[in-house]
Amino acid sequence: MAAATACALAASGLLATEAAAGPEPAPHAPREAAAVDHTLVGYLHTSFANGSGYTRLADVPDSWDIIDLAFGEPTSATSGDIRFGLCPKTECPNVETKEEFKAAVKAKQAAGKKVLISIGGQNGQVQLTTAQARDTFVSSVSAIIDEYGLDGLDIDFEGHSLSLNADDTDFKNPKTPSIVNLIAAVKTLKAKYGSGFTLTMAPETFFVQLGHQFYGTGKWGGQDPRAGAYLPVIHALRDDLTLLHVQDYNSGPIMGLDNQYHSMGGADFHIAMTDMLLTGFPVAGNADNVFPALPPEKVAIGMPASTNAGNGHVPTTEVDKSLDCLTKGTNCGSYTPHGTWPTLRGLMTWSINWDRFNNWEFSKNFDGYFG
Repeated sequence: MAAATACALAASGLLATEAAAGPEPAPHAPREAAAVDHTLVGYLHTSFANGSGYTRLADVPDSWDIIDLAFGEPTSATSGDIRFGLCPKTECPNVETKEEFKAAVKAKQAAGKKVLISIGGQNGQVQLTTAQARDTFVSSVSAIIDEYGLDGLDIDFEGHSLSLNADDTDFKNPKTPSIVNLIAAVKTLKAKYGSGFTLTMAPETFFVQLGHQFYGTGKWGGQDPRAGAYLPVIHALRDDLTLLHVQDYNSGPIMGLDNQYHSMGGADFHIAMTDMLLTGFPVAGNADNVFPALPPEKVAIGMPASTNAGNGHVPTTEVDKSLDCLTKGTNCGSYTPHGTWPTLRGLMTWSINWDRFNNWEFSKNFDGYFG
């Protein structure tokens, strides 16, 4: 997870042109309450150490339902050759052996948890610009999944991994090779492992919700080609997708469906950003080109686990307000969402390690909220 990627991008000269926001999508009728398996997703620093310290997989509490191993990274940006290994003992003195790690994966799975390999992160730029890179991606990711007995894949492409060619203007029919090849590669993996394959994505707001205003280089050119670049990937894989958890952090201000800019720091940001996913939104301000709503069962809210973990951390009171508003229609503050979604899937956080560093405040609050 990049520490400042989206903030930097928001100030990078993207706003070279203006786009009309377009009319708001029609409100959704409130959904009836239904039984739902609320899910807590966390990233586990597996291949590196930082100020949060190394946490063994076996020591991850049962609160965590999906554990994303961070990170699988490519040998070069365009190779498609993804590699994954445990943190070196010189960097992580308490690191487990590979055999202990594999045993911990099996134990988590026996307890009903999912363990995924997360590809990318702040340093892992992945650009599948050729058919060879696409095929290498499939084979190398398969090798990691098979070696460690994992449940699936998390796509955490950041930085320059995804951008749109100038003539790529329709998110429903992408042309850019790196995007077309990524979609094809993931579909191949899903077909190989079957319906039980868990697929999650963790894009930044710059690559998703910003697409409401700006998509690629824009009608007149000059915009950042990465704006909204995740939209064609999410759309093409929406049937295969298990869970989308956008990083509602390290973000610049984003325009919501109320045509107002929303900034990090409180519940309103999480409510507005999540409402866009659950309601759908015009892309690049075009009311005739709407990114369709995702089912609430496929959406979780991404938040930092502590002030150390990333910009945009909010107190647990604000976390609860976000959940109250979106799932119950209460505590909505200044932003009114277009529906109420009791089956909203849950929360994602960067990271399990930082939550441990913060005395498990984030996960304990999640457990307390959903009982």
